[in-house]
Amino acid sequence: MSESQLWDDVDAYFRAHLSSDDEVLRAALRDSEAAGLPPIAVTAAQGKLLRLLAEIQGARTVLEIGTLGGYSTIWMARALPADGRLVSLEYSARHAEVAVRNIARAGLEQIVEVRVGPALESLPKLADENPAPFDLVFIDADKAGTARYVEWALRLTSTGSLIVVDNVVRGGRVLDADGADPDVRGIRDAVELIGRHPRLSGTAVQTVGGKGYDGFALARVLA
Repeated sequence: MSESQLWDDVDAYFRAHLSSDDEVLRAALRDSEAAGLPPIAVTAAQGKLLRLLAEIQGARTVLEIGTLGGYSTIWMARALPADGRLVSLEYSARHAEVAVRNIARAGLEQIVEVRVGPALESLPKLADENPAPFDLVFIDADKAGTARYVEWALRLTSTGSLIVVDNVVRGGRVLDADGADPDVRGIRDAVELIGRHPRLSGTAVQTVGGKGYDGFALARVLA
Protein backbone atom coordinates (compact mmCIF):
# COMPACT_ATOMS: atom_id res chain seq x y z
CA MET A 1 0.00 0.00 0.00
CA SER A 2 1.35 3.40 -0.95
CA GLU A 3 1.72 6.15 1.62
CA SER A 4 -0.97 8.27 -0.05
CA GLN A 5 -3.39 5.33 -0.13
CA LEU A 6 -2.76 4.77 3.56
CA TRP A 7 -3.56 8.43 4.26
CA ASP A 8 -6.79 8.12 2.27
CA ASP A 9 -7.80 4.96 4.12
CA VAL A 10 -7.14 6.49 7.54
CA ASP A 11 -9.13 9.57 6.53
CA ALA A 12 -12.00 7.31 5.48
CA TYR A 13 -11.92 5.51 8.83
CA PHE A 14 -12.05 8.74 10.83
CA ARG A 15 -14.74 10.16 8.55
CA ALA A 16 -16.91 7.10 9.06
CA HIS A 17 -16.67 7.18 12.86
CA LEU A 18 -16.04 10.80 13.82
CA SER A 19 -16.83 13.29 11.08
CA SER A 20 -19.34 11.73 8.74
CA ASP A 21 -20.91 14.22 6.40
CA ASP A 22 -24.52 13.98 5.26
CA GLU A 23 -26.43 14.17 2.00
CA VAL A 24 -26.51 17.97 2.05
CA LEU A 25 -22.75 18.18 2.34
CA ARG A 26 -22.19 15.43 -0.20
CA ALA A 27 -24.53 17.23 -2.61
CA ALA A 28 -22.50 20.41 -2.16
CA LEU A 29 -19.39 18.56 -3.26
CA ARG A 30 -21.18 16.89 -6.18
CA ASP A 31 -22.64 20.14 -7.44
CA SER A 32 -19.29 21.88 -7.09
CA GLU A 33 -17.63 19.15 -9.15
CA ALA A 34 -20.39 19.24 -11.77
CA ALA A 35 -19.95 22.99 -12.10
CA GLY A 36 -16.22 22.56 -12.73
CA LEU A 37 -15.00 24.05 -9.47
CA PRO A 38 -11.51 22.93 -8.47
CA PRO A 39 -11.49 19.96 -6.05
CA ILE A 40 -9.85 21.89 -3.23
CA ALA A 41 -12.58 21.99 -0.57
CA VAL A 42 -11.63 20.95 2.93
CA THR A 43 -12.09 17.28 3.80
CA ALA A 44 -14.94 16.08 5.99
CA ALA A 45 -12.53 15.74 8.93
CA GLN A 46 -11.31 19.30 8.41
CA GLY A 47 -14.87 20.56 8.06
CA LYS A 48 -15.78 18.89 11.35
CA LEU A 49 -12.74 20.51 12.95
CA LEU A 50 -13.92 23.94 11.80
CA ARG A 51 -17.35 23.26 13.24
CA LEU A 52 -15.86 22.12 16.55
CA LEU A 53 -13.65 25.21 16.73
CA ALA A 54 -16.69 27.41 16.18
CA GLU A 55 -18.62 25.51 18.85
CA ILE A 56 -15.75 25.57 21.35
CA GLN A 57 -15.40 29.28 20.67
CA GLY A 58 -19.12 29.82 21.26
CA ALA A 59 -19.03 31.70 17.98
CA ARG A 60 -21.93 33.86 16.94
CA THR A 61 -20.14 35.51 14.02
CA VAL A 62 -17.79 33.96 11.45
CA LEU A 63 -15.84 35.48 8.60
CA GLU A 64 -14.70 33.17 5.80
CA ILE A 65 -12.27 34.37 3.14
CA GLY A 66 -12.64 32.00 0.20
CA THR A 67 -16.06 30.36 -0.24
CA LEU A 68 -15.50 28.02 -3.21
CA GLY A 69 -18.67 25.88 -3.34
CA GLY A 70 -19.73 26.54 0.23
CA TYR A 71 -18.74 23.16 1.73
CA SER A 72 -16.68 24.62 4.59
CA THR A 73 -19.24 27.40 4.91
CA ILE A 74 -21.97 24.89 5.70
CA TRP A 75 -19.85 23.11 8.30
CA MET A 76 -19.15 26.36 10.18
CA ALA A 77 -22.63 27.86 9.79
CA ARG A 78 -24.14 24.78 11.42
CA ALA A 79 -22.30 25.71 14.62
CA LEU A 80 -23.96 29.12 14.84
CA PRO A 81 -27.14 30.04 16.70
CA ALA A 82 -30.28 30.96 14.77
CA ASP A 83 -29.38 34.65 15.06
CA GLY A 84 -25.73 34.10 14.16
CA ARG A 85 -23.99 35.54 11.11
CA LEU A 86 -21.46 34.15 8.66
CA VAL A 87 -20.00 36.40 5.96
CA SER A 88 -18.11 34.56 3.22
CA LEU A 89 -16.01 36.36 0.61
CA GLU A 90 -15.58 34.79 -2.82
CA TYR A 91 -13.64 36.17 -5.77
CA SER A 92 -15.45 34.19 -8.49
CA ALA A 93 -19.08 34.98 -9.27
CA ARG A 94 -19.44 31.49 -10.73
CA HIS A 95 -18.18 29.85 -7.58
CA ALA A 96 -20.41 32.07 -5.47
CA GLU A 97 -23.46 31.08 -7.49
CA VAL A 98 -22.81 27.41 -6.75
CA ALA A 99 -22.15 28.17 -3.10
CA VAL A 100 -25.37 30.14 -2.66
CA ARG A 101 -27.37 27.20 -4.02
CA ASN A 102 -25.58 24.78 -1.73
CA ILE A 103 -26.10 27.02 1.29
CA ALA A 104 -29.81 27.39 0.49
CA ARG A 105 -30.18 23.61 0.22
CA ALA A 106 -28.67 23.39 3.70
CA GLY A 107 -31.31 25.82 5.00
CA LEU A 108 -28.66 28.32 6.08
CA GLU A 109 -29.40 31.26 3.77
CA GLN A 110 -30.79 33.33 6.64
CA ILE A 111 -27.47 33.44 8.48
CA VAL A 112 -24.96 33.16 5.61
CA GLU A 113 -24.10 36.01 3.25
CA VAL A 114 -21.79 35.43 0.28
CA ARG A 115 -20.12 38.58 -1.06
CA VAL A 116 -18.56 38.47 -4.51
CA GLY A 117 -15.36 40.22 -5.55
CA PRO A 118 -11.69 40.45 -4.61
CA ALA A 119 -11.41 40.01 -0.85
CA LEU A 120 -9.05 42.96 -0.56
CA GLU A 121 -11.86 45.11 -1.93
CA SER A 122 -14.62 43.46 0.10
CA LEU A 123 -12.77 43.61 3.43
CA PRO A 124 -12.47 47.44 3.63
CA LYS A 125 -16.17 47.74 2.78
CA LEU A 126 -16.99 45.24 5.49
CA ALA A 127 -14.86 47.16 8.00
CA ASP A 128 -16.64 50.41 7.05
CA GLU A 129 -19.91 48.79 8.11
CA ASN A 130 -18.46 48.53 11.63
CA PRO A 131 -19.72 44.99 12.25
CA ALA A 132 -19.50 43.29 15.62
CA PRO A 133 -16.10 41.60 15.96
CA PHE A 134 -15.95 38.19 14.32
CA ASP A 135 -15.41 35.32 16.73
CA LEU A 136 -13.79 33.08 14.12
CA VAL A 137 -12.05 33.86 10.83
CA PHE A 138 -11.23 31.10 8.35
CA ILE A 139 -8.77 32.07 5.61
CA ASP A 140 -8.72 29.75 2.60
CA ALA A 141 -8.34 32.00 -0.42
CA ASP A 142 -5.48 32.84 -2.79
CA LYS A 143 -2.31 32.09 -0.88
CA ALA A 144 -0.33 35.06 -2.17
CA GLY A 145 -2.64 37.39 -0.26
CA THR A 146 -2.72 35.44 2.98
CA ALA A 147 -0.65 37.86 5.10
CA ARG A 148 -2.91 40.74 4.09
CA TYR A 149 -5.94 38.66 4.97
CA VAL A 150 -4.48 38.02 8.42
CA GLU A 151 -3.96 41.76 8.87
CA TRP A 152 -7.59 42.41 7.95
CA ALA A 153 -8.72 39.60 10.24
CA LEU A 154 -7.02 41.41 13.11
CA ARG A 155 -8.98 44.56 12.32
CA LEU A 156 -12.26 42.66 12.31
CA THR A 157 -11.80 40.60 15.48
CA SER A 158 -11.27 41.25 19.17
CA THR A 159 -9.68 39.64 22.22
CA GLY A 160 -10.26 35.90 22.21
CA SER A 161 -11.18 35.56 18.54
CA LEU A 162 -9.64 32.73 16.52
CA ILE A 163 -7.99 32.95 13.11
CA VAL A 164 -7.48 29.76 11.10
CA VAL A 165 -5.31 29.74 7.98
CA ASP A 166 -5.51 26.71 5.69
CA ASN A 167 -2.85 25.13 3.44
CA VAL A 168 0.23 26.45 5.21
CA VAL A 169 2.53 23.44 4.64
CA ARG A 170 2.00 23.05 0.89
CA GLY A 171 3.65 19.66 0.72
CA GLY A 172 6.68 20.99 2.57
CA ARG A 173 7.30 23.85 0.13
CA VAL A 174 6.80 26.33 2.97
CA LEU A 175 10.51 25.75 3.66
CA ASP A 176 11.49 27.32 0.33
CA ALA A 177 12.64 30.72 1.55
CA ASP A 178 14.27 31.68 -1.74
CA GLY A 179 11.66 30.40 -4.17
CA ALA A 180 9.67 32.52 -6.60
CA ASP A 181 6.28 30.89 -5.94
CA PRO A 182 3.98 33.71 -4.77
CA ASP A 183 1.75 31.23 -2.93
CA VAL A 184 4.64 29.98 -0.82
CA ARG A 185 5.85 33.52 -0.23
CA GLY A 186 2.38 34.58 0.85
CA ILE A 187 2.08 31.72 3.31
CA ARG A 188 5.56 32.36 4.76
CA ASP A 189 4.70 36.03 5.18
CA ALA A 190 1.50 35.09 7.00
CA VAL A 191 3.20 32.56 9.30
CA GLU A 192 5.96 35.00 10.17
CA LEU A 193 3.43 37.77 10.75
CA ILE A 194 1.53 35.57 13.21
CA GLY A 195 4.78 34.68 14.95
CA ARG A 196 5.92 38.23 15.53
CA HIS A 197 2.64 40.08 16.02
CA PRO A 198 2.12 41.19 19.65
CA ARG A 199 -1.64 40.64 19.40
CA LEU A 200 -1.43 37.04 18.23
CA SER A 201 -0.47 33.71 19.77
CA GLY A 202 -0.29 31.01 17.13
CA THR A 203 0.86 27.59 16.12
CA ALA A 204 0.77 25.37 13.04
CA VAL A 205 -0.25 21.74 12.66
CA GLN A 206 0.94 19.47 9.85
CA THR A 207 -1.68 17.14 8.39
CA VAL A 208 -1.87 14.20 6.00
CA GLY A 209 -4.97 12.70 4.47
CA GLY A 210 -7.17 12.78 1.41
CA LYS A 211 -5.65 16.10 0.37
CA GLY A 212 -2.08 14.90 0.78
CA TYR A 213 0.52 16.58 2.98
CA ASP A 214 -0.44 20.02 4.23
CA GLY A 215 -1.51 21.76 7.44
CA PHE A 216 -3.11 24.80 9.01
CA ALA A 217 -2.13 27.66 11.29
CA LEU A 218 -4.25 28.63 14.27
CA ALA A 219 -3.92 31.98 16.04
CA ARG A 220 -5.73 33.49 19.01
CA VAL A 221 -6.19 37.24 19.24
CA LEU A 222 -4.72 38.37 22.56
CA ALA A 223 -5.85 41.98 22.71
